[in-house]
Amino acid sequence: MLTPSIFKANDIRGVVTGDRPEWDAAGARAVGAAFVEVLGLAGGEFVLGRDMRSTGPELAAAFTEGALAQGASVIDIGLASTDQLWFASGHFDLPGVQLTASHNPADYNGIKFCLAQAAPIEPSMLRRIAELAMGPALAPAAEPGTRRAVDVLAEYAGYLRSLVDLDGLRRLTVVYDAGNGMAGHTAPAVFAGLDLELIGLFTELDGSFPNHPPNPLEPQNLVDAQAAVLANGADLALVFDGDADRCFIIDERGEVVSPSSITALIALQELRREPGATIVINTITSRAVAEVVEAAGGKVVISTVGHTAVKALMAEHDAIFGGEHSAHYYFRDFWGADTGMLAALHVLALLGHSAGTMSGLVAGLPDYAASGEINSTVRDIPAVIARVADAFAGRGRHDTGDGLTIADDGWWVNVRGSNTEPLLRLNVEARDPALMASLRDETLTLIRGGADA
Repeated sequence: MLTPSIFKANDIRGVVTGDRPEWDAAGARAVGAAFVEVLGLAGGEFVLGRDMRSTGPELAAAFTEGALAQGASVIDIGLASTDQLWFASGHFDLPGVQLTASHNPADYNGIKFCLAQAAPIEPSMLRRIAELAMGPALAPAAEPGTRRAVDVLAEYAGYLRSLVDLDGLRRLTVVYDAGNGMAGHTAPAVFAGLDLELIGLFTELDGSFPNHPPNPLEPQNLVDAQAAVLANGADLALVFDGDADRCFIIDERGEVVSPSSITALIALQELRREPGATIVINTITSRAVAEVVEAAGGKVVISTVGHTAVKALMAEHDAIFGGEHSAHYYFRDFWGADTGMLAALHVLALLGHSAGTMSGLVAGLPDYAASGEINSTVRDIPAVIARVADAFAGRGRHDTGDGLTIADDGWWVNVRGSNTEPLLRLNVEARDPALMASLRDETLTLIRGGADA
């Protein structure tokens, strides 16, 4: 079973349990076969991993069956974070498949794809995979493929540590909240040998997420780590999403550090290593990042939201680093792919090589007031976006390259449909906190107050 709506802009996401599943093992088998056909992998290999969701083993096995029947061979790395799968793709120079629904609720599962060297697949490829998977069953290859299991966790961890100067760090007390997701599997290996006092929260792998949902973009999912920082006098906390490719930072006061601020800090560090380099940010990253990068002599390239678009621009411009508002961080040295764990190591290096605090590192950055991402469920997303555009007619510059962005000196508003969920997302930023609040409230009323809301 496959429902067309599970095929998103960048990957596959859909409900797999309960009364109304949107895809199942038979669907995974069909997608596996279609993946091999579209990428021309008959007679070749690809790498496959999965996260800790309860449906992962069944879906991964079915995907593998479909791929083997089409003549492709599988290097199965087993339980893995998504960035561990990106590593395996780069390490083996092979396409990759990760069974994960990232931050979605426990009843979801999904699939992320990449080409060799962790390069993003083309949107046309994903559309073709959907067409083939939902069509008649493909004829099997004359020679089926084979499967072999390979553990790459140690190599992944060692490679990440090799990319950051971790020598001479002062001892830090670090809380890390795995949220019962894949960071519970990868963080101990990555942090091994570092002079850290580690305080782990919810490190047991459990795809039912018994403690809090695996989405650090929602403030309520950060409160456990915030409390643990204060209770333990920690220097900072690292909060990972379900597949551990994103990492949020909490400072020593228990305050959330904006991912845009982390982007600016890492960008500055990377620009010291390579002056004049290019940094990629997305449409709704804080304007503070562009100001910091340009002041440091770097170049800024703006991407639409989503890992596929950012990775493509990273490659096109040979960018050294990229960051998104959602705490996705991309590194040229990591095949241009996103890795929350490498971002965490960079933050530990920044703080551990300084004599100050996490909040002190951020204090030197330009100050903007931001709404954070506010989600609304609406019946007709295009109609709501059009209503916002009409209400802001004559104010600011309107751009429809990624949803709708309205910008003027000192403020901007963005409304866009989610790439992964049936939601309309609102982000607002302004130099003046009162103006930000006014624009936020005005736009939320427009989004939620109409007949199509």
